[in-house]
Amino acid sequence: MTSTVSRRDFLKAGAAAGAGLTLAVMLPSCAPGGGTPVTTPFKPNAWVRISTDGSVTIVVDRSEMGQGVYSTLPMLVAEELDVPWDRVTIEQAGAAKEYFNSIFPSMVTGGSTSVAAAFMPLREAGAKARAMLVAAAAAAWTVDPSECRTEAGVVIHTGSRRRLPYGELADRAALLPVPEKVTLKDPKDFKLIGTSVPRRDLPDKVRGRAGFGIDVEVPGMLVGVVARSPVFGGTAKSWDEAAAKQVPGVRQVVKLSSGIAVLADGYFAARKGRDALQVVWDEGAAAGFSTASMRKEMASLINRAGHVAKKAGTGALGSGRRLSAVYEAPYLAHACMEPMNATAHVEADRCTVWAPTQYQCGMVLGGGAQEVAAQIAGIDVAKVTVHTTYLGGGFGRRVMQDFVRDAVEASKAAGAPVKVVWSREEDIQHDFYRPPTYARFAASLGEDGRPTGFTARVVCPSIVASAFGAPKTSFDDAAVEGIASLPYDVPNLLVDQVQPDWAVPLGFWRSVGSSQNGFLVESFMDELAVLAGQDPFEYRRALLSKSPRHLAVLELAAAQAEWGTPAPEGRGRGIAVVSSFGSYVAEVAEVSLNPDRTIRVHKVVAAVDCGTVVNPDVVKAQVESAIVYGLTAALHGEITID
Repeated sequence: MTSTVSRRDFLKAGAAAGAGLTLAVMLPSCAPGGGTPVTTPFKPNAWVRISTDGSVTIVVDRSEMGQGVYSTLPMLVAEELDVPWDRVTIEQAGAAKEYFNSIFPSMVTGGSTSVAAAFMPLREAGAKARAMLVAAAAAAWTVDPSECRTEAGVVIHTGSRRRLPYGELADRAALLPVPEKVTLKDPKDFKLIGTSVPRRDLPDKVRGRAGFGIDVEVPGMLVGVVARSPVFGGTAKSWDEAAAKQVPGVRQVVKLSSGIAVLADGYFAARKGRDALQVVWDEGAAAGFSTASMRKEMASLINRAGHVAKKAGTGALGSGRRLSAVYEAPYLAHACMEPMNATAHVEADRCTVWAPTQYQCGMVLGGGAQEVAAQIAGIDVAKVTVHTTYLGGGFGRRVMQDFVRDAVEASKAAGAPVKVVWSREEDIQHDFYRPPTYARFAASLGEDGRPTGFTARVVCPSIVASAFGAPKTSFDDAAVEGIASLPYDVPNLLVDQVQPDWAVPLGFWRSVGSSQNGFLVESFMDELAVLAGQDPFEYRRALLSKSPRHLAVLELAAAQAEWGTPAPEGRGRGIAVVSSFGSYVAEVAEVSLNPDRTIRVHKVVAAVDCGTVVNPDVVKAQVESAIVYGLTAALHGEITID
């Protein structure tokens, strides 16, 4: 196939002897005002360097937090460039506007957008580089480029079988014009895309050499631990600074916007100093809030008409059999494997940040690490350098900037580089939680058992109002995500939302609203199947004729799980199908009850349609981790407030 991208999408640089071919590639789908030329190889949206030794360096502009972007994104370039995977070197991009995500006008990793946003632009980047190398070889041989082909980093003249490695062509190719049109590979000719090539981040991770945020060391660095209010929104009234400074290794005690920080030569001294502060807190207006009071308020609010998110047909229930059910989902913490941390060094005219962040720069959601650091340091954004480390899990938690703010404020106050480290307990207690949900579903069934009407009222606080200052009266569609988009064929549908406002901080959690709402919808579908006297798989199947991708994964999961055959003695099977962020997943779980009534999950069969798969092993790992993450949340993850 043929793709067209403006010549302005490319910047050629580094044609000096020995420098090799450098292509700085603007991704038009990933930046506002696509087509703006990149003026320096340090600020491209994505770029490729081909050295005279034939090695290829690819800059990755998304954060690697275990989801595999250090492999999947470079694979797109390497596929079209036609280079062996073992010759590719990965570099993490710095914070720059050229890396803005096409969906969010910021440099941010989230929303399952990394591969989708880069799929065509990165392939085009590789194809254009390859076309320039072919043109350089053809000129050297005085033949037409159409007589040449590429293979494993080499240009080959088909007729004479002459060969020139990319490295020997790099300087000459750098002098050629960038083609405006290139032909991308037919998918049937893919050699990398669709294969499970080894992940580039794993060797260093398994050998303990990977650099996570918590591993950062800077000369002269202090380590900070922060005393935070045990009540959301509370502030410190008094503290014993002298007692903290009696702890060996403690150097300073500074007040931050989040609490009182103790800075020391190492983590344990800082933590011991923090514990000695004896802070007296003004607990504020949220002191009386608890899980019990929240549930009582939600049970009352469910009787109040809310904002209508979706209405189809009359939106009313019909006559005949009816069923109503109430479901609840609790607050959940992200519980990343690596607790929150960041390192910052604020100097007179610049600031450097090292952070395991999902959000490097931009103006949405209150600004990224670069903007937050600039505001605190009182300097221009251009004076802030952000080094993104590996992330020990993200799940949306590291889109927030509280841990970056801690480090920058502490460094500014201390006049030295500071790494602020959270403990596991602090990480759980001071998260931006998945919001709780209280929902009432109702449906009417016709004589055939199919729903004739379906209503859902959801009580759920707003993430965007809580975390990012959106008007509290605005409607947050994450609260009804997966309900308003009900895939089942129901003629009359009404979904509305009531939005309470509480002090508990909220944030984006893995799959956002679909995480709890998928559970709500599929639980209710099971109950409707029971009322209709029908098999839960067949019941869903009959209602998905207008949702072919849901239907396909549902049928595949059922077939692979041998649905309809007897389960092993003492076990039962359940089935569900959910879509989120462009992917469709059906699962069959085989479970049993232990004598103490706890649940044991023996097997989960998952069928997934996520579109074109770049690296099957990466997708498999994502699905496996999602199953474990979901089970952990459902069985053990409830966050309660006393």
